[in-house]
Amino acid sequence: MRVLGFLGICIVWGTSTLVGGAAWAGEDAPDQNAGPSGWRVTALQAEQPLLPALIGNPAAAITRVRIDVEGDAVESLEARAFAVRLGAETKQASLASAEVFYTGASAGLDVRQLVGASRFGSLQPAKRMIFEGRQKLTKGANYFWMSYTLRPEADLESYVDAVVESVEFSDGTSRKIAATESRKGQRIGVALRKAGDDEVSTYRIPGLTTTNSGALIAVYDVRRRSGRDLPGDIDIGMSRSVDGGQSWEAMKIVLDMGADPQHGYDGVGDPAVLFDPQTNTIWVAGLWSHGNRGWSGSGAGLEPDETGQLMMVCSKDDGVTWSEPRNVTPQVKRPEWCLLLQGPGKGIAMRDGTLVFAAQFQDVPQAQRLPRSTVLYSTDHGDSWQIGAGAFDDTTEAQVIELEPGRLMLNARYNRAPRRVVMITDDLGKTWREHPTSRNALVEPGACMASLIHVDHDAGDPQGRRLLFSNPQSEQRRENMTLQLSLDGGETWPEDSRLLLDAGRSAGYSCLTMIDRETVGILYEGSQSHLTFQRIRLQELQN
Repeated sequence: MRVLGFLGICIVWGTSTLVGGAAWAGEDAPDQNAGPSGWRVTALQAEQPLLPALIGNPAAAITRVRIDVEGDAVESLEARAFAVRLGAETKQASLASAEVFYTGASAGLDVRQLVGASRFGSLQPAKRMIFEGRQKLTKGANYFWMSYTLRPEADLESYVDAVVESVEFSDGTSRKIAATESRKGQRIGVALRKAGDDEVSTYRIPGLTTTNSGALIAVYDVRRRSGRDLPGDIDIGMSRSVDGGQSWEAMKIVLDMGADPQHGYDGVGDPAVLFDPQTNTIWVAGLWSHGNRGWSGSGAGLEPDETGQLMMVCSKDDGVTWSEPRNVTPQVKRPEWCLLLQGPGKGIAMRDGTLVFAAQFQDVPQAQRLPRSTVLYSTDHGDSWQIGAGAFDDTTEAQVIELEPGRLMLNARYNRAPRRVVMITDDLGKTWREHPTSRNALVEPGACMASLIHVDHDAGDPQGRRLLFSNPQSEQRRENMTLQLSLDGGETWPEDSRLLLDAGRSAGYSCLTMIDRETVGILYEGSQSHLTFQRIRLQELQN
């Protein structure tokens, strides 16, 4: 919860992690004294920040070309043509159009609204393309982006690439770029929710689960007026896919607490989703802020006018229809606590049928409202709920897995250091002990939500010990959204079992689910859309 609101501007970050690149080919290196009008090209570089290429965006940023120009008459120099070919892994049938954009001195491309970008050229996709146009170059750095628009049926387990071979200038010279294909290109995904979709300002806080039928259920904050956290005009939305995430049904609002005339809204948000395979029931939990009853405004008590309310809805028909909201606050919140809420993200069903959400509460005012993560659980398939004890001081936004029968692992955001806190309980949160990897193995940028799932438990293998973890792999900024695999139940997280998905900056939250035994789905707050969905074969991590 306690992060700055996401402002709804998706930018390709031009100075962060770069994978692949190429400079001048040897015999075509720039002549520092060339140019009849006093100009000279001092650098020509093709580079590829690792970013998702998304179905649903008007453009997908693939490859960036930087042209540095110096001299006394640079206004006389123009870029006239770019020679580009498809990468070896790129399926031409996935592409609807191919374009080159000029962004001037800005290294970034707004792939949703193309603000600040001018179109240099546009073509129907082909194995080899010559983009022709006229773009005056200015003194210093000039940036061009090779981009594609993807078809809705583009394969989510494939890549797209644009290899820039040469650039032609207005003086008739053509400069080659030495091709360097160090990876497959940009991984395809889906822009599930973008700023402005359904006239909504901001989408945040992803949750994701898979039902018995294979349907994917995504939940998230629908922040209608701004990117700010609760309190605000916020509902919980849901998107459903029945084809493994290739396409998604229209958004439904599954939790809406109305609009109090005094405030103009009754916001509910920070969702967590849980699927009960025994009863085929989907549960969604959210925090209702009646007025200012969010993280800072909630107080002791049990009533909506006093404290935030823990609300739940459920679906018994695979997400097609949903129940009316149910308030479980009186069952689980201690009156002296200042606030109690869910994860967010997702919950689990244990092997014995117990349903478990990660949860968090704020202590009494005399304890400075100190937050602690815990678990919220039901032993009767959601008819009633109980709460565990605090696991560790100053932890919030945790995720929970069943490490082995009856043993839960809680992986929590830690507000005092850029490391994840990892706790173990064998008695549904009555007592806790710290895991050996706690506060050292998994980094996070200051404090940020993350996702953890038990691959083999979710895939139906009771003996397996594979875990998956996702978060921004950074201690400083919410960037480098990364997927990590552990083969030994979280004892180690090898560096060679990491997969970078998005090098750009974002709000940084994510949620994982197993789509099938060999494929994981991830919904995350990305640099190219508010909510990005991708699917990844486990083999990519295991190899």
